[in-house]
Amino acid sequence: MKNDDPALLTLVLKRLVLLSSFVILSAAFLSGCGAQEAASRVETADVREFLTHYFSTWSAKDMDGYGACFHEQARVVFVHQGAPHSYGLTDFLHGQKLSHATTTVPMTEVPTDMKILRDDRTAQASVRWKLTKGSEITTGTDCFTLIQTPAGWKIMSLVFYND
Repeated sequence: MKNDDPALLTLVLKRLVLLSSFVILSAAFLSGCGAQEAASRVETADVREFLTHYFSTWSAKDMDGYGACFHEQARVVFVHQGAPHSYGLTDFLHGQKLSHATTTVPMTEVPTDMKILRDDRTAQASVRWKLTKGSEITTGTDCFTLIQTPAGWKIMSLVFYND
């Protein structure tokens, strides 16, 4: 075949069209991934806001506000050395109030990372946190199951552990 052969030119043009199509589709896919991430952040904004409120009420020693984050039937489980320790809501909240009442140094807990899955009725969130108690720092994870109520999001289940 010569360089001016019509069959060769057709083959080159077909390959060029295929390559261009691949580049365009790849670019569209990659830009769509960014759009999906942005949409996901918007869809989970109310859950993020609720969880941020949850941590801020605890840090502010607002135990009434903190308790209001929980559904009245919520269960709480602390995992220590691989063993679950389960608490009813009343006992758990009492323990949290005592922690703040008996500490000699300020305690604050802030979320450092949130991974959220949700639909229109429930949400699950894995939240990494940092607890500062005076000069002592502890990190860990809270795993939430939330339910959407007429009053907003409420915690149905909290499983947490320290690193």
